[in-house]
Amino acid sequence: MDTKAPTALIHHPYRPPEGFDATQPGIFKASSVFFPNVEAMRSREWKDKSAYTYGLHGTPSSYILEERLCTLEGGLQCVLAPSGLAALALVSLSMLCAGDEVLLPENVYEPNKSLAEGELKNWGITHRFYDPMNLADLEAKLSDKTRLVWLEAAGSVTLEFPDLPAMVRLCRARGVCTALDNTWGAGIAFQPFDLLPGAAAPLGVDISTQALTKYPSGGGDVLMGSVVTRDPALHMRIKLTHMRLGLNVGANDVELVLRALPSIYLRYKAHDAGTRALAAWCQGQPAFAQVLHPALPGSPGHAHWRSLCSTEAAACLFSVVVDARFSQAQVDAFVDALRLFRLAYSWAGPVSLVVPYNLARSRGRWPAQLAQGTVVRFAVGLEDPQDLRADIAQALAQLRA
Repeated sequence: MDTKAPTALIHHPYRPPEGFDATQPGIFKASSVFFPNVEAMRSREWKDKSAYTYGLHGTPSSYILEERLCTLEGGLQCVLAPSGLAALALVSLSMLCAGDEVLLPENVYEPNKSLAEGELKNWGITHRFYDPMNLADLEAKLSDKTRLVWLEAAGSVTLEFPDLPAMVRLCRARGVCTALDNTWGAGIAFQPFDLLPGAAAPLGVDISTQALTKYPSGGGDVLMGSVVTRDPALHMRIKLTHMRLGLNVGANDVELVLRALPSIYLRYKAHDAGTRALAAWCQGQPAFAQVLHPALPGSPGHAHWRSLCSTEAAACLFSVVVDARFSQAQVDAFVDALRLFRLAYSWAGPVSLVVPYNLARSRGRWPAQLAQGTVVRFAVGLEDPQDLRADIAQALAQLRA
């Protein structure tokens, strides 16, 4: 064996010619990043994306995805996290200290609530819940200790759509930072940093987060999150916490999201069309006491959705309140009877999903805007809407029987 071969393989002199360009950007995987000399090692800066120092702090692949997500949401800076929940946690850990308070909507994404009730509480950070459909309730609960207000549009599971501009305006007047879980809107339904296009003074949230697991990925096979900002100082505060926590995303997952992004508008529109058709049909089913979907007149916050969002943007989710005359066991059997709707969490992938929820257990009080019954959330995939309607119809027949 040539004893020089191992070293020659590792330190091979060949370099491919520059200038290669293609539809998809190249994917770079790295922990160690080489420096040409000590001066370069000491002078390189990663925080402004002008250079590379270590794989954890960014590669050409992650920088490209971050910049494209900024374009999607209308932001200026972005950091990536290993999941949507990790992105939410990153914001709270960056913005809150012992003695601070965070406000969350009553219909908040359940894991974000659990974070507040667990780690944040253990670290001396208090939290309270506000009614997202009552601006006066939010105003009354803002205090001198409030440092962060979480917003959701639409709300998790029950899909109420709040008066987002009014809430942001109120928090801004009180000097309180606003963070939006923008997974539902995805930067398509509305622009989180420009809620009043054409207004003399721009109005927008301070921070927008997304679970890239959903629409930006679109395949049901990636876990990733993002935090987008416009303010450089705020971005650096989040970026340094991101660095100290050692958060990172895999290059293969970055590749999948980059590949899916060009089709996000087409997929969002297809999801939206199928969801509206099914939600409208469900309104005519006697077993459903209420159908929750922001684009449906009568759904909580419909007027707010109509004033803020594109009329072709209402995402892939809708929920039904199964009439209270049916027991939880009957509702569970209805869900089990579905064939095309698979029982699973998440949404915005090609396969339609369904989950029954026990709101009485997860929320402190039954939402006044909801009919009595059991909530079932549907996430509409990319199947033929007629087939999905037939699936719900056959499960309803079993429920009635």
